[in-house]
Amino acid sequence: MSRFLILLAGLFFLVEGQAQRGWEAGGWLGTAVYFGDLNNRLDITRPGIAGGVNGRFNFNTRICAKSSLSYARLSADDADSPNNFERDRNLSFSSNVFDLTNTMEFNFFPYVHGHEDYYYTPYLLAGFSIFRFNPKAELNGQEYNLREHQTELVRYGNFSGGLTVGGGWKVDLNRRISINIEFTYRRLFTDYFDDVSSVYPNETTLLNQQGQIGVDLSDRSLVDGISGEGRQRGNSKDNDSFSFLGISIMRYFSTLPCPKISQPKW
Repeated sequence: MSRFLILLAGLFFLVEGQAQRGWEAGGWLGTAVYFGDLNNRLDITRPGIAGGVNGRFNFNTRICAKSSLSYARLSADDADSPNNFERDRNLSFSSNVFDLTNTMEFNFFPYVHGHEDYYYTPYLLAGFSIFRFNPKAELNGQEYNLREHQTELVRYGNFSGGLTVGGGWKVDLNRRISINIEFTYRRLFTDYFDDVSSVYPNETTLLNQQGQIGVDLSDRSLVDGISGEGRQRGNSKDNDSFSFLGISIMRYFSTLPCPKISQPKW
């Protein structure tokens, strides 16, 4: 990731600065998918709704900086797993996610709004994200905030961050409006996005600190022998992640270049 960012920074100084500079803004709609302890098979059958707003500054034809403020609804359930252990573990979560991502983009082709030839390009991006999450689960018909009940006797905040990589395709619809199709992947700094990370805690300690609700939220197993102090509840060696796939409409607000007047031949 760091090498890619350094490469983008280097390209910024190497690319000629003749091209158009200016702002773009717009919105996007799409879907989001979570990957982690409750979806470790890269299963995409439970996508969540996602969308947001974008702002982009074009430094030249190749390099852009973009900020995105997005919302997503993500969830997972052991009941969907083909693995017997995971189905018997019977954990689940859902979370509203509010995400602020800042990235640098590199266009493969020169990209100039309003140009007859350079009106489209694939691109790569890399940057970082800050997001708010709040995993919840339903128990006996009532929804509970899992973070408040410390199901693994671990305190974690509801803000975290991650590294973001991705790519897409942008193409002009006219001189001002373009459409962008984009995929981004966020590698998170937390393994508690889904409230599942390591092992089952000591039941007595959890009962004393969080009451019976905390115990019941921590251990929702369907069969005996799965839970118990020190038994595996998740995989703490691998942090969670999520991805966005969306289509955005962007409007260019800065000055468009005038077409060149043909020079007479002498």
